[in-house]
Amino acid sequence: MATVKDFSVEEKLTAVLALQKIDSKIDEIHTLKGELPMEVKDLEDEIEGLQVRVANIDAEINSMNSFMEAKTAAKKEAQALIKKYEKQQDNVKNNREFEAINKEIEMQELEVKLNEKHVKDANYELKDRMNARIKAEEKVAEVESALKVKRKELEKITTDTEKEEKLLAKKSDEAKEKVDPRLLTAYERIRTSYRNGLAVVPIVRDSCGGCFNVIPPQRQSEIRQHKKIIVCEHCGRILVDSDMNDKLNAAK
Repeated sequence: MATVKDFSVEEKLTAVLALQKIDSKIDEIHTLKGELPMEVKDLEDEIEGLQVRVANIDAEINSMNSFMEAKTAAKKEAQALIKKYEKQQDNVKNNREFEAINKEIEMQELEVKLNEKHVKDANYELKDRMNARIKAEEKVAEVESALKVKRKELEKITTDTEKEEKLLAKKSDEAKEKVDPRLLTAYERIRTSYRNGLAVVPIVRDSCGGCFNVIPPQRQSEIRQHKKIIVCEHCGRILVDSDMNDKLNAAK
């Protein structure tokens, strides 16, 4: 790593400004991608959630089918018992036996009706679940279509910018090695404090290039002298004069 402890303030400012310009180009690429990476992730998560929902509905449908099969079997068993008891009625020896068998028949007839009601109710619920499944599948198809479009957009931007982004990332790492460690720490802290990532800004029309508050003439004079590192009193960004900024732009 290059040592920077004997560098002048001007050299330190030039180094951190160069780093800022490289990082700003990386930020521009990220801005170009915009919210696409997050949108793709959200759509992927939504599809995953919908697929879990479909799986849960399928489990409910299977459970209902098993329930109806069991109730249909119970109904058939009750009907078989009714036929059995009706045959037994032909061989009864007294009224007491007849009444006992008749009660068994009535109980089985109730069992038949109860099982029929269970099957009927389950059929209604099954239709409701089937409709819910169809809607969930339609939603999956809709979200998958949107995801396909978003992925295509993101892939195009990534393909177009991948080489440049890798090159800039390498340049950023190299530029960091030339920045005073304490200044680099301050730079990274300030940079993460603002959405636009600007930690080093030039004076533009007598104002801070970050927050646009006016910089007093005396303060501007001190900044141009490059004798010490000066930050904006309002936003805390590192300030450089426009000449230094323009020279670095011309040197690119």
